[in-house]
Amino acid sequence: MTGTLALVRLALRRDRLLLAVWILLIVVAVAGTASAIGELYPGMRQRVALGVTIGSTPALQAITGPVFDSASVGGLTAWRATTITAVLTALMNLLLITRHTRAEEESGRAELLGACAVGRHALMSSALLVAAGANLLIGLLITAALAGQGLPGTGALAFGLAIACTGWLFAAVAALTAQLTEHARTANGLALAMLGLAFLLRAGGDAAQIDALSWASPLGWAQRVRAFAGERWWVLALSALAALVLVALAAALARRRDLGAGVLPPRRGPADAPPYLGSPLGLAWRLHRGGLLAWAAGFAVMGTLFGTLADSAGQILRGNPRLAAILDQLGGAGALTDTFLATVLGVMGLVAGGFAVQAVLRLQTEESALRAESVLAAAVSRTGWTLAHLAMALGGAAVILTAGGFAVGLAHGLRTGEAGPQALRLAGAAWVQLPAVWVAAALAMLLYGVLPRLTALAWAALTGFALLGQLGEVLQLPGSLRNLSPYAHLPQAPGGEVTARPLLWLATVAVACAGAGVLTFRRRDLTGN
Repeated sequence: MTGTLALVRLALRRDRLLLAVWILLIVVAVAGTASAIGELYPGMRQRVALGVTIGSTPALQAITGPVFDSASVGGLTAWRATTITAVLTALMNLLLITRHTRAEEESGRAELLGACAVGRHALMSSALLVAAGANLLIGLLITAALAGQGLPGTGALAFGLAIACTGWLFAAVAALTAQLTEHARTANGLALAMLGLAFLLRAGGDAAQIDALSWASPLGWAQRVRAFAGERWWVLALSALAALVLVALAAALARRRDLGAGVLPPRRGPADAPPYLGSPLGLAWRLHRGGLLAWAAGFAVMGTLFGTLADSAGQILRGNPRLAAILDQLGGAGALTDTFLATVLGVMGLVAGGFAVQAVLRLQTEESALRAESVLAAAVSRTGWTLAHLAMALGGAAVILTAGGFAVGLAHGLRTGEAGPQALRLAGAAWVQLPAVWVAAALAMLLYGVLPRLTALAWAALTGFALLGQLGEVLQLPGSLRNLSPYAHLPQAPGGEVTARPLLWLATVAVACAGAGVLTFRRRDLTGN
């Protein structure tokens, strides 16, 4: 543990801006949701009627979770904000821990630090301490924000601690996955897979009203603290205990492996390289194919889950204008089943943006590990190298969205007797999300070319897009602010009129940003940072 405090100061110095942005976005989202719900549903009768509608709608519960007390503003705030806030906090912790542990080993900086008076566990301990402090600050600020709006202090504290404990748990998950593999990108992928699995378990359990599934998910634990609805303080102990177990396991694994290596040995490649590795695009495909297949499989599973719920959503929506208005806030104007399907595809578009950003930032990983220098020393141009990875990001996003849309349509069609047509229709509708996904990827490319030390801002931007899209209407944000998200310019599909103009504009913005990033990269030095 020697040197832990010095590494904590270093991590705070490096991430002071990024952490501030994450914390601000999360806290403002919760505070704004509480304020908006108080204005939209000032009367108890309105709130109770909304709660009855939510309770009878499995599709809506799959997205946002159950409501435990619809009579109070606090209860509806917990229903609306817990899932998205917990997911964002978990994402912040996953990226933070991997950045300061496995990424440091992969780049070689951890070995340099190890040559000084730094203990074996100092790197992981410092990252966990920074994450713990950030989560605690998020919890306290959420508590203060909700209590400051007149909500019960006990419920506000329970809400804040539920989010903080979820963050601590997923920080421990990332600490564990960082021990398993020697690459930061793979460690991030494993941790994100755990977050995705937790979301699917919670969504499936809440939609089907199978408590065992919901209790199997840490995201379900955050909801079942029951903030503002008869708080269950003992549930917080589940996250704390699980986090301690995972951290202890991560520390035990760290003692049993070499610095820079992972517990899982790397798979040996063939003795002779295949011919396609002779091109930049072939190398990019080899580097991205594992992650691409995993993302596509995850989208197919998520699509199947939500596709099975689409028909029930349509049946409940008929003659229920209140619920139609709620889904309009989540996914845009529309009606019946298509509104729900458009909401699901919109969420998939945001998640696909995460794949695209991660794929583009593989360029920085290759540069930091000094592998890019070896590749570019051969007959490979900088433009060809960057465009190959950019092509995998843009094309890969199309593949995973197709897989997700096809799975949604197939699952929905099997229930309605139109499996083939629905699968094709929803696969095509998923492609409407592509231009916005490409803008997110292009922004990451621009940051890599111009400000390689600040590429983490690409993740902050994507988080901002998600908050503007999912909570913009609820928070009653002005249209000019919501329009900062490229996803706000997409037409609704299915169920709406799809025109080419906004899609072409977004594609033009993506080309301009990506082109500027590629051109700037050609003119700067390889820094390894």
